[in-house]
Amino acid sequence: MKPIGPLMREHRLIERMIAQLNVNVLRLGEDEKNVSIFVNSAVDFFRTYADRTHHGKEEDILFKRLAEKKMPPELIKIMEALVQEHAQARKMVGQLFDAGLAYRPGNVDAIKAIKVLIQKLSAFYPVHIEKEDKRFFYPAQEYLTKDEQDAMLGEFWEFDRNMIHEKYRKAVEVLENG
Repeated sequence: MKPIGPLMREHRLIERMIAQLNVNVLRLGEDEKNVSIFVNSAVDFFRTYADRTHHGKEEDILFKRLAEKKMPPELIKIMEALVQEHAQARKMVGQLFDAGLAYRPGNVDAIKAIKVLIQKLSAFYPVHIEKEDKRFFYPAQEYLTKDEQDAMLGEFWEFDRNMIHEKYRKAVEVLENG
């Protein structure tokens, strides 16, 4: 297996989440509990899975290795754009989190903001994923040897193995520090 395999599988789960957000945002109403659950679930998914787990492997492992390679300027430019897009996604998710905090029953502005942010994320991710899957991953992997790709897969598995511990260690630290 090549390192792009797990990354592309993760893309499929992100796409499924986007589809569910689009279905459920249509049902988003004035019920405070449902709005809170919806926003909290979306924010947790994008922060933990899409950003920290998925983008983390891309930025902390794949992109770092590729930055050491003599790649053509067009691939370097795409990689730099992908990093900027990850930052853009983080910003949108932060805004979604803030809109969720601002929500109160009857707060139509907060509901509108939540819906707009879900629409923005839903428009953003398919384009971003297509860029990675079709325009970056395949040509970029050619700059890694088989041994480098095998080692990278091991790093991916180790990264994933540590993610759950990182998430909940931070949760405890937040409570400990008030």
